[in-house]
Amino acid sequence: MARRWYVIHTYSGYENKVKTNLEHRIQSMGMEDKIFEVRVPTETVTDLKAGGRKVTQEKKVFPGYILVQMELDDDSWYVVRNTPGVTGFVGSQGKPVALSREEFNRIARRTEPGVKARTSTDFNEGMAVKVTSGPFADFDGIISEVNLDKATVKVMVSIFGRETPVELSFDQVAKL
Repeated sequence: MARRWYVIHTYSGYENKVKTNLEHRIQSMGMEDKIFEVRVPTETVTDLKAGGRKVTQEKKVFPGYILVQMELDDDSWYVVRNTPGVTGFVGSQGKPVALSREEFNRIARRTEPGVKARTSTDFNEGMAVKVTSGPFADFDGIISEVNLDKATVKVMVSIFGRETPVELSFDQVAKL
């Protein structure tokens, strides 16, 4: 039998608890030769908040899911399936389906230590904002573009009856 990675559905927010519970069950039931590793995939995310504040934290890549490397048979299925907090395996018609090597590698690359932090922000295209500082202070506009790398937004502002694109930093705008 081959070692394969399976996706396990858990109660959201209980991923780490389920990982701990499953690791204890593997030891107490002597399943180390069939269930090899349990992972809660996380990544580092830098949130850009209003005012230019950056908050970096670890976030779960797939809330409500964990990965388990195992040889699937009736015994290993039973141990995982009956772990407190586990709601089931991901698969079709109740049958667990293993991740392909490509899928697992894509997840592993995204969650490896040392991977550049992903950046996110509350701002998105089409959002109405008010300019809070600079020459366009107090103008209202609609975000037409968000640039996470430069921490800027392009806002369409109405000046003299014409829509004009203005590039502003995240700390120069506020949600309406």
